[in-house]
Amino acid sequence: MNRNLMIQGTMSGVGKSLITAGMCRMLKQDGLNPAPFKSQNMALNSYVTKDGFEIGRAQAMQAFAAGLTPTVEMNPVLLKPTGDTGSQVIVNGLPVGNMTAREYFEYKRSLMPDIGKAFSSLAEQYDPIIIEGAGSPAEINLKDHDIVNMGLAEIVDAQVFLVGDVDRGGVFAQLVGTLMLLSYKERSRVRGLIINKFRGDRSLLDPGIAALEKKCGIPVIGVIPYLPDLMLEDEDSLTERFDPRRKSDASITIAVVRLPRISNFSDFDPFEQNPSVSVVYTADPDRLAKADLIVIPGTKNTIEDMHFMNEMHLSERIKELSGAIPIIGICGGLQILGGSIADPEGAESGGSIEGLGLLPYDTVMQEEKHLAQREGTIEPGLPGIFASLSGKHFTGYEIHLGESVSRDDPSAHFPVLTGTDRDVYGTYMHGIFDDADITGTILSALAARKGISLDLSRQKDEYLFRDSGYDRIADALREGMNMELLHMLLGI
Repeated sequence: MNRNLMIQGTMSGVGKSLITAGMCRMLKQDGLNPAPFKSQNMALNSYVTKDGFEIGRAQAMQAFAAGLTPTVEMNPVLLKPTGDTGSQVIVNGLPVGNMTAREYFEYKRSLMPDIGKAFSSLAEQYDPIIIEGAGSPAEINLKDHDIVNMGLAEIVDAQVFLVGDVDRGGVFAQLVGTLMLLSYKERSRVRGLIINKFRGDRSLLDPGIAALEKKCGIPVIGVIPYLPDLMLEDEDSLTERFDPRRKSDASITIAVVRLPRISNFSDFDPFEQNPSVSVVYTADPDRLAKADLIVIPGTKNTIEDMHFMNEMHLSERIKELSGAIPIIGICGGLQILGGSIADPEGAESGGSIEGLGLLPYDTVMQEEKHLAQREGTIEPGLPGIFASLSGKHFTGYEIHLGESVSRDDPSAHFPVLTGTDRDVYGTYMHGIFDDADITGTILSALAARKGISLDLSRQKDEYLFRDSGYDRIADALREGMNMELLHMLLGI
């Protein structure tokens, strides 16, 4: 029996990624051997597999939920936006070039063999395959040569669950409208409707559900509650992490510069485990002055975001605050903290610009991307407030185009973590904060600087913290779904 199951949504941000992860965890708990798959993902948050291939961070999260090691087959096509109208296109884990939306629309026709091969490879090893769609299946202007929603569902003969977001309002219109724009053949694949992010009295939905099922002829297979503070990967542009009102009473505030092309903001999730720590994303220069730590995150376009920082007066403000407030730059943020940034080959946007000059490194962009998982020990002799990080064990991964060279010693190997006695630090290592010892050391140093105590007893390695999140989603699905119908559809 074909047990392929696809999770589609009425729009972006309805919860497809997390429901896919929860489904993988729940079916794993039930003794099956599921694996996640997303043929094409558009995201700035990405992950490097053990063999050095780049995939969407959400698919890595879903793999972990299934108890699997992430592989490139789980996400054969990744689009990383470089601006408003273009993206870097990554196929089978490696970049093939930058394309405009129009160029990619024509190019994607050629990707079906790669997608089919990746899916077949997974299907030979795992059953069922839980497939995540993208955006909405009812984007009628994009349905030609669809490789990610109903077009893929037909090729792999997948049953479809359609998810609507009740928290945004209009969930019945979302579901009915989407179904109306599907062809009869496409609608016949939809075996269940899911109402996600529900808060309140479940019985208040009953009249609407009855009317919806009567109108559509498709059962509502689940009503899933809103789950706050999961801190698992969600969609880049729609994340609640950017809400400035979160944790306003925290003892420690970490200000992450909200760059237009911010990438891998999941790096900062470990800090949010602690209820006394607030991570705020801001482009307000004055708000940076109120932080205990300033972080310049990764970016998909370092030079363009450097221009943004100059235009918003963030650059001058950070220079003023250096020496008074600790600063950390990660990946593109490290490059911004350094000296000159040059892109002679147009690997990102071309041109050159001066960085903040707070770290003695110059960066030259290169077309070949550095992709690797790393593990080891932070070099000794780190200066400043975070000196106690020296000798700490770390794990992480690198995803960057640039090569940063020391002005003091151009032949020197770039360290895992570099720093100055003015408390300015930089690293190329994504995921370095996932280790509870490293995160705890940073938070302890910040607390000591303020003369306060911070309870770090519940700080966990990030993989353990996320693992409890997968169980929360699985529990919510098990409670909110018609499990008898789900098992019947999957032949369990």
